[in-house]
Amino acid sequence: MSHLTRVPAPDGVAPAAQYTHVVAGTGRFVAVSGQLALDEKGDIVGEGDAGAQARQVFDNLRRCLAAAGATFDDVVKLTFFVTDMAHLPAIRAARAEHIPDDRLPAASAVQVSGLVRPEFLMEIEALAVTAV
Repeated sequence: MSHLTRVPAPDGVAPAAQYTHVVAGTGRFVAVSGQLALDEKGDIVGEGDAGAQARQVFDNLRRCLAAAGATFDDVVKLTFFVTDMAHLPAIRAARAEHIPDDRLPAASAVQVSGLVRPEFLMEIEALAVTAV
């Protein structure tokens, strides 16, 4: 039995194809700061390439979650900060490599005018709840 409950579409709320409306759980809370497309040396990965940046960001998220004893199965919320909404398909593809469609977390996507450096196309943060 999972420590998380997912409600894809509560009564009176339109269903969502790319996220789950409500995810609740009991356990230990884990917050992962927004991750950028940086490798372990701090060098940018995939400058100008949304797909490469999204894959690196999700790899970084996986590593951060693991450091807290969590996995993508424990993620209850992702927030995507993008410089262009056109990057969302690349983010969804990278997410699909780590999170199956039947376990999608709650999610928000926000278009921003810029990130900490102009070469970054996205920043993604995660909230997770691990089993007690």
